[in-house]
This record gives sequence, structure tokens and C-alpha cells, in this order.
Amino acid sequence: MGDLLNAAFARNTLREWLLAIATMVLVALVLSAARTILAGRAGAYGTRRPGGAAELLALLLRRTWTLFIAAVAVDGAMFMLPLPDRAAHAVAAAATIVILLQVGVWGSEVISFVIARHITRRTTLDAVGVTTVSALGVIAKVTLFAVVVLLALDNVGVRVTALVAGLGIGGIAVGLAAQSVLGDLFAAFAIVLDKPFLLGDLIVVNQHQGTVEHIGLKTTRIRSVSGEEIVFSNAELLKNQIHNYKRMYERRVAFSLGVTYDTPSETLARVPTMLEEIIARQPQARFARAHFKTYGDFALRFEIVYYVTSPDYRLFMDIQHAINLDIHRRFAEEGIEFAYPTQTVYVMGRGARPDTAATAAPVSNGPARAGDRA
Repeated sequence: MGDLLNAAFARNTLREWLLAIATMVLVALVLSAARTILAGRAGAYGTRRPGGAAELLALLLRRTWTLFIAAVAVDGAMFMLPLPDRAAHAVAAAATIVILLQVGVWGSEVISFVIARHITRRTTLDAVGVTTVSALGVIAKVTLFAVVVLLALDNVGVRVTALVAGLGIGGIAVGLAAQSVLGDLFAAFAIVLDKPFLLGDLIVVNQHQGTVEHIGLKTTRIRSVSGEEIVFSNAELLKNQIHNYKRMYERRVAFSLGVTYDTPSETLARVPTMLEEIIARQPQARFARAHFKTYGDFALRFEIVYYVTSPDYRLFMDIQHAINLDIHRRFAEEGIEFAYPTQTVYVMGRGARPDTAATAAPVSNGPARAGDRA
């Protein structure tokens, strides 16, 4: 039995082979048990505090391959066995490839975890372009696995330098052929990073008004106020001025009204105070000013400015509706008449002198009032 244990097989005795195999099995069992225990504890802690390092650790442990554990065990046992050069190189290359692939899987899971947490948090806060952020994660994963594959090819003796040079030339050709697509892609990244608008924002671009529904890699789509969907190329969209009404903190409202020329001056002096009282009754409106602005063609015109303390358009229209009703009611109580377009024509009879035209009866082309004579 002793002679058999001391017999040489591939530069090592049977005793050394058995010891190396036992070590390999022991290391594999210990690592497997550690993976299971740590994954369970980290998962339980991560359930109580989702989105943290414990949840990420549990995820990485669950994504650890048994093949990776075996490769680590074999690589560790190799230190105990001096193998022939060719065999040692083959085993080391195989173990290295498995380890690199496992690192790629871990990196992919980390990217997915970070992107998912970012999407969850930002969607809750400001509804950032989820599609484009996910695309960034895909690009990061592709880049990671490209590096892993290149390292694996370099490990097995492939000339990676020539391969990378060829890929670079091909990439330039593809880039020249797809300039517009790449322009839209980089514009999408600019939208995500700079955030000129977010999902759900009301924007105006080139007289087109609507709510942002989708931010993609090539296009951004808004739902027009009239119902149709408008599609913008990302690059062309960023070349235009964008009015983002969602980020308006308050709305400035300016409007005017006209009263008739026969309104007494004392009443005209009281009109701004009336308007201030009417606007002040609205809880979400802040009065700014009201002035007798100008003498119009057929009216004495007042200009009124106030602020709505919310950007909501429906609220603004509700407040303006209430203000208009109150103005109409108050002016009726005060006997103030709203002006409307009128024109006075002086008719001169046959044979009358020009200087008598001023005494002729006026004729109005506006609506007739009670008591007017034909």
C-alpha cells in the first residue's frame, strides 16, 4: 500500500494527488457553505432595509456560480501539485476564464442594482426619463463584458491589440454612417443629465404645447393639449427654446378692461380700489396693481395685474372666472358701463353750412339703447 501511495503520476505521487483532491473538495465545501449562510443572513437584513449594501451582497452571493467555486478550489490545489507546463497553463487559463466571467456577472448585477435603485428614487421624486437611464445601464453592461472578453482572449494567447485596432476602425465607419442616430443618443444623455424637462412636465416647443410622455434614446414624445402625440428628435428638440411650465412657481396674470367715456371721474378714481378688493377675495391670488392706463378709441382702459400662487392652469382659469363674475356684479351695482366699439356719425342736411354740422344729431353703429331716438 505504501508503494502505491508513493507511486509517481504526472510528476506527483498518489499521496500528493489524493491530498490535493481532498484539499480541493474541502475548499469547495467551505466556500459553498459560506455562500449559503452569508446569502441567507444578508438577504434577511436586506429585506428589513431594502436598497442597501446587505441586499446587494445577498444578490451577489446568489449569483455566485458553483463553477466559480470549483475553479477557485482547483486553482488553490494547483499550488500543491507541480504539473507539466502545458497542463498547468491549460488549467490556469480555464480557471482564469471562469473567474473573469464570474466577475463580469457580479459587475452586471451591481450595475442593474444601482440603476434600479436610481430609477425607483428618481421616479418618485421627479419622474426622470426611465427608458434612457435603463439604456445607460445596458451600455455599461456591454462595455463591462467587452472588457471581460478581451481579457479572456488575451489570457488564452489571442493578440488583442490587433483586434482592438480593427474594432476601432470599424467603429469609426459605423459612427460616420450613423451620425444622426448617435446625435440623438447623446442628446438623450444630455436630457437625462441636465434635466431641462421630466416626464409629466408641460412644455412648449415651436408653438407645440403638451405633456412629456416618453424620453427615449432617439425621440421624445409629448401629448398635445388637443390630444395627438407629437414626436421630436432628441437632437432637434435641444436646438429649440423649451418653455417648461411645470417649473413655474407662480403665474403672472395681466388683463385689461374698458369703461365708457361718460363715467364720472370720481367713479374712475374708485375703480382700482374695487378691483383690488375683488382680487384680494381669492385665497390663491395676490394683487399687484390696477391703473387707469389710457384713453382708447371708444373706452377708458384700465390695466390689472395679479399673481396666482400656483402654476396650475386650471386653478388660474377658476380664479379668473370668479374675478370676472365679481367685476361684472360690482360694476352693475356701481352703475359703471363696459365700453364696446362704437362710432358716431354727424349728418349734415342739404343746404346746411359746414359749421352747423356740430349741432346735428349723432348716429351710432353700435347696439341701440333704450331711449335712443332714430
